[in-house]
Amino acid sequence: MKIQSFGLLSLLVVVSWTSNGSAFVPRSITTRSSTSSFALSAAATSDLPAVRSAIADLVKEKNCGPILIRLAWHDAGTYSKEDNSGGPRGVMRLEGDKCEADFGANAGLAVARDLIQIIKDDLAADMSTADFWALASIVAIEEMGGPKIKFRMGRKDAKEVSESVPEGRHPDGDKGSDHLREVFGRMGLTDQDIVILSGAHTVGSCHLDRSGFDGPWTEQPYQFDNSYYKDMLNKQWKETETSAGNPQYNSDSGTMMLISDLALMKDDKFRVYVDKYAQDQDAFFADFAESYQKLLELGCKDLQDA
Repeated sequence: MKIQSFGLLSLLVVVSWTSNGSAFVPRSITTRSSTSSFALSAAATSDLPAVRSAIADLVKEKNCGPILIRLAWHDAGTYSKEDNSGGPRGVMRLEGDKCEADFGANAGLAVARDLIQIIKDDLAADMSTADFWALASIVAIEEMGGPKIKFRMGRKDAKEVSESVPEGRHPDGDKGSDHLREVFGRMGLTDQDIVILSGAHTVGSCHLDRSGFDGPWTEQPYQFDNSYYKDMLNKQWKETETSAGNPQYNSDSGTMMLISDLALMKDDKFRVYVDKYAQDQDAFFADFAESYQKLLELGCKDLQDA
């Protein structure tokens, strides 16, 4: 079976729906007045607390934090420093031939887009989709216990499907350190950024029907901490194959790691940072906040504090 490119934190996470199957409406959503506005400027920050609160409610009630991170990540993670193409621009909201929404790496992300669209429509209609997805991921990280990340506004949305990049810019789970450096280097990111951003795998799970991989990375997949690094170093990892025929490593506790994960432990230059963050969660949080902001702003100009 061909293994699809999935990108870090790209594998669909469990999203719990209401027991009667009805659509979820965050408690903090209220009808927008015809005079309200959400301009792309620092002066528009008065609406941000309501948007943040609605997203936080959604994350808490639906356990959808990991997939919101994945959505923003896959929007931004297409960037290429060589020609300034890709980057956060909300192109997955569009439909058409060869749209990024249909990439194998983005399987299941329609769930995330649908979950949060009601919040955007009601509270942030004038906010760019790229800004909104970035903010949703930041709120999700904070709600799951992670660090506070600076949010700046001003990302410009793609207008046409033709602005999609070629498929294949996200990392493959069955490849090692050279592949990771190629993918992240294209974005202008460093070895340290690679290890830091991989730490987002402390939340979320892989799912057979999306990627061919299966299982959570950590025992608490909705708790953002440094368990990913500690587990990588301290657990015994048994090479196995999923029922879909894809290689991965499993532990006795029911967690898993991919080849691309364990590459961080096996590569000497990556390993320095794995050891650091396994020992010091505060250092991981501080560095993650910086690297994740960098990721969400790739290729963007004239962003304003929000």
